[in-house]
Amino acid sequence: MNKGLAGALIAAALAALAAGCASNRKEAQLKNPAPCPNIVVLQDAARLVDFAGGESLENIAWTAEIENVSLACRYVGDKPIDAEAEIDIAFGRGPKATDEKHRYAYWVAVTRTNREVIEKREFLVPVDFGGDGRVRRSRHKIDKIVIPRRAEETSGENFEVVVGLVVTPAQAIYNRSGKSLKFPDL
Repeated sequence: MNKGLAGALIAAALAALAAGCASNRKEAQLKNPAPCPNIVVLQDAARLVDFAGGESLENIAWTAEIENVSLACRYVGDKPIDAEAEIDIAFGRGPKATDEKHRYAYWVAVTRTNREVIEKREFLVPVDFGGDGRVRRSRHKIDKIVIPRRAEETSGENFEVVVGLVVTPAQAIYNRSGKSLKFPDL
């Protein structure tokens, strides 16, 4: 390629890039008026231990634990808060599991901070442990969480995104008890 043609192509690319930046300059200067909502894991639903029999290590069929959560958001003017969340979950297959596959579920709720639930959605997660697999980890991305605001002055601090596993009342009581089978020899 000759040097004149290469220089013209580079100049055209730079001009197009600068024009693209100029069209987004106003939007790029707009900032969230306040922080994003907090994202938290409800401790009663942070993990799941499904026993097939008494509460002992040898009777565990299935387990799951939310390991990490994060939230990113964007809002300007009086528009709703657009957020996306990532949830890291570890799934386990215990000695009493009767299959190589299991379906787990988790939920995501938007609340007014320390008040009522605005919206709650459940997500099913089929997990294949394949053969001798005992633990599987996965990241779940929720691309669209829309949080309504009444006015431009309404901050993301007025809301929370709460995450939890779908657990039975007995499993929630077990979680609340503080018992742990992570380190059974301690």
